Formats: sequence, C-alpha cells, structure tokens
Amino acid sequence: MGLFDSLASSMLGKLGGEKGAIAQVAIDLFNQNGGLPGVLEKFKAAGFSNEVASWVGKGANLQISPEQIAQVLGSGTIQAAAAKLGLNPQDISAKIAEYLPQVVDRMTPDGVVNRDSNNLLATLMGMIK
Repeated sequence: MGLFDSLASSMLGKLGGEKGAIAQVAIDLFNQNGGLPGVLEKFKAAGFSNEVASWVGKGANLQISPEQIAQVLGSGTIQAAAAKLGLNPQDISAKIAEYLPQVVDRMTPDGVVNRDSNNLLATLMGMIK
C-alpha cells in the first residue's frame, strides 16, 4: 500500500460508519482497476457504454443494477469487499450501484475524463460531508 492509500485509509477510518466503509471500497475498486479510466473501460467492455457516457456527461445519470455491478466486477471482487465490511455481497453490489454513477459524475464535472478526474479522495470527501 502506498503512502497516499495509507493516508486515505486513515482519513476514511476516522469517518467511521457506512459512508467511510463504502468510500474505502470505492478507493480499493479504483486502485485495483487502474483508476477512473480503468473502471470506466471495464464497464464499457461489459456493454455499459451508454451508462458510462451518462455518468461522465453533463446530463442525467443512467442507473445500473446491483446484478450488473456483480457481472462487471466479478464475484471475487464483490465477495472480498463484502468480507472486508462484514456485509453480504448483495448489499455491497447495491451500494456500488447506488454510488458509482454519482462518484463518476462528480469526478468529471466538465463532462470529460482528464488528469484532474482522478481525485477520488476529494470527490468522496465532498460526498460524505
């Protein structure tokens, strides 16, 4: 774990509660998949290009179901996140489905993925407040 990850984990751990735990899962997810570009590419490759375009774009965000989240991320990733938080996999998939469109939307306020779009920690902290 890098210095940034350690600091982020420490900050999120102080928040406590479900929001801090979900934020930590988001950071892990982004780290495991190459940041925002990697996560978006994974969803596009699975056939969710329209959803991704809506999250990045300036219009309304299309929703994604918990089942679709599990399909894209894989059961191993979902199981690991669930075990880490002491929740069941369906709950983790539902939380990711609820928050992922919002996180991507906030990370791309200009409607494009650019160098500034990778500030996940700042985005999450803004959402938690």
